[in-house]
Amino acid sequence: MNHMIWQDVDEFIGMNLLKRDHGMERVLAANHAAALPAIDVSAPQGKFLNLMVRLSGARLVLEIGTLGGYSTIWMARALPRGGRLISLEYDAMHATVARENIAAAGLADTVEVRVGRAIDSLAQLQGEGLYPFDFIFIDADKPSNAAYLDWALRLSRPGTVVIVDNVIRNGAITDPLSGDRSVRGSRDAFEILGSNPRFSATALQTVGSKGYDGFAMAIVEG
Repeated sequence: MNHMIWQDVDEFIGMNLLKRDHGMERVLAANHAAALPAIDVSAPQGKFLNLMVRLSGARLVLEIGTLGGYSTIWMARALPRGGRLISLEYDAMHATVARENIAAAGLADTVEVRVGRAIDSLAQLQGEGLYPFDFIFIDADKPSNAAYLDWALRLSRPGTVVIVDNVIRNGAITDPLSGDRSVRGSRDAFEILGSNPRFSATALQTVGSKGYDGFAMAIVEG
């Protein structure tokens, strides 16, 4: 199978299982117009995150890595009345685009986008007592995965769901000698998720319009 077939299957999934979503199409168009990198999750992956938030019963969600708010909106839509999502974004321009997209989606009262280094913002959340989170999605700079997982444990509770995106790295995850910092960061994530007894974890390889990659998923144990 090749990438063209993967993309065709993603489109088939979308046509059969996802209704056409003009709002999300506008988000992607706005991101493109603002010259944001086209690294958002795919629509089927966004719906996956939406369903995971619903299945977990989450009311308080943390996202590390906002970009233009595409995945943010998918998850925020799944929250019950009174639910809240806090998303952390390093780039101020990305955050501005995301806030505009979130407001256009009618979710400005549900989502807060914080700008700055995620490590600093995570410490601020802890200092403000804005935890424990019920669901945490990590999709930021991959070399910092280990630090983000450490913070995920600090800001979680038993039963919190943690998902880390882009962990397969087109199969390069198996290379212990890789000089790619993102591959090394993903390997760090696997090591932590597999060795820390507070995590019960697995990972799924994915193919589709985003190429060959995958998610790591974990539940925080007591």
